Amino acid sequence: MNNKRNRVPITYKWMGFVLLFILCFILSMLFGAANTSFHDLWLAVTSTSKEENALLLREIRLPRELAAILIGAAFAVSGAIMQGVTRNPLADPGLLGLTSGANMALAVAFVFFPGLNNFAIMIACFFGAAVGAALVLLLGSTRGGRLSPIRIILAGAAVSGFLYAISDAVSLTFKISKDVSMWTAGGLIGTTWPQLQTIAPVIIVGIIAALILSNQVGILSLSDDVAIGLGQKLVVIKAILFIIVVVLTGASVALVGNMAFVGLMIPHIVRRFVGSDYRHILAFSALVGGTFMLLADTLGRTIHAHHETPVAAIVAMLGLPFFLFVVSKGGKTFS
Repeated sequence: MNNKRNRVPITYKWMGFVLLFILCFILSMLFGAANTSFHDLWLAVTSTSKEENALLLREIRLPRELAAILIGAAFAVSGAIMQGVTRNPLADPGLLGLTSGANMALAVAFVFFPGLNNFAIMIACFFGAAVGAALVLLLGSTRGGRLSPIRIILAGAAVSGFLYAISDAVSLTFKISKDVSMWTAGGLIGTTWPQLQTIAPVIIVGIIAALILSNQVGILSLSDDVAIGLGQKLVVIKAILFIIVVVLTGASVALVGNMAFVGLMIPHIVRRFVGSDYRHILAFSALVGGTFMLLADTLGRTIHAHHETPVAAIVAMLGLPFFLFVVSKGGKTFS
């Protein structure tokens, strides 16, 4: 299997996935409650036409699908980094406390700092994601300071449950459950251009930084001893990668709320096609993650036309069986 995979030049793989991405983007723009055509899409993208369908595509559906691409790429890249650095095949921002921490911070921010703008909400989510991840890493470490995959998963479940409980308690106590649920339902409904203008640059910079450090992630995925032998500054590199994951996860939660399993599934699927080189894994994870979220959002809008299925539910229905599959295979899956 590996030999067959390696026979296909990486350029052809890029071409195939880019074409799939373009196709999924076009489908996501065309399918939905409103009847639109390719002509409407062309007008929306290439002109300032005020026709009803073109305006709908440009002002409502386009920012929504761009958000889907960004958060899919962000969660997938975050998951790939976490799996590489912790050498844990079950690592995922949603399973290891980052999204629950961001969710908690969001609830607290709504209570004590009402009327926050998009940028302030994003900063709050950064802080919450960092707290959640720090708690999981602290509880998941052995006495020697090494990360135990089993301990990390158990710690992630415990910390996530604890932080979600705090979020729910705050929401119920201060009667802001409706406001918080608008953010935490994992939906892309109502994504606006101002939100994208605030959050998109942060996600893009985070992904670029991750790609620049992809070789370091590959070295860390071998072992700490190998990384030290190759002259890597472990503390510095891990701290930078940790910040990147927190930034990507926090920005994504600030934009669309909780989203588990994307960071788990996509890196495993990507490894099936590109092997174990993290220079390719991170880049393809960004592309495939964006494509996956386009498909999930399109399904959410079309399964029950005129009624929307939350995209988080679509992802969870796909992600939970995949999670169990990874566990049953001992984390090897397609590697």
